[in-house]
Amino acid sequence: MRTTGDDETFALGRAVGEVLAPGDFLGLEGPMGAGKTRLIQGICEGLGVDPRDVTSPTYALVNTYSGRLAVYHLDLYRVVDPEEVESTGVLDVAGDGVALVEWIDRAREVLPPGGVHVLIQDEGPELRDIRFEAPEGAPLLGAVSNFAASA
Repeated sequence: MRTTGDDETFALGRAVGEVLAPGDFLGLEGPMGAGKTRLIQGICEGLGVDPRDVTSPTYALVNTYSGRLAVYHLDLYRVVDPEEVESTGVLDVAGDGVALVEWIDRAREVLPPGGVHVLIQDEGPELRDIRFEAPEGAPLLGAVSNFAASA
C-alpha cells in the first residue's frame, strides 16, 4: 500500500484502528521520519483516542491512552536489550487493549505469534510504501484493502 502524504498515512491508520480488537499487537519498522508515529496517531483516532495526545514515547518507553480499547504505545528506539521491553510488563497486559510498538526491529523477538509486522519505507518526499504482514483473515487486512480500493 502506498500513501502520499501525512494525511493519507493518518487516514490509513484510522481505518486500521477502527477494526482492531483486544490483544492485537502491531510492530512497526521503518527509518527515522518514515511515518510510524503518524500512522499510530491515525490508528489511535480509529480507537477513539485524540491523536493530538499521541506522541512517540522515545524517552518514556511506553505511553498509555484510553479509547474504545486501552492503547499501549511503545517506542524501542533507545532499547539496547529486548529484556527491557519484557520487564515493563506491557506485553502481559496488552490483552485488554492493543500494543503499538515502534522500532520493532530493535527487539523483533517480542512480536508475538499472530502479531502484525508493519514495514514502512520512505519512497521520497511524502511517498511511503506501507506493508502489513498479518495472519490470513486478520480484520486489519480487510481494512487496508478497503482503504486502498477507495484511495
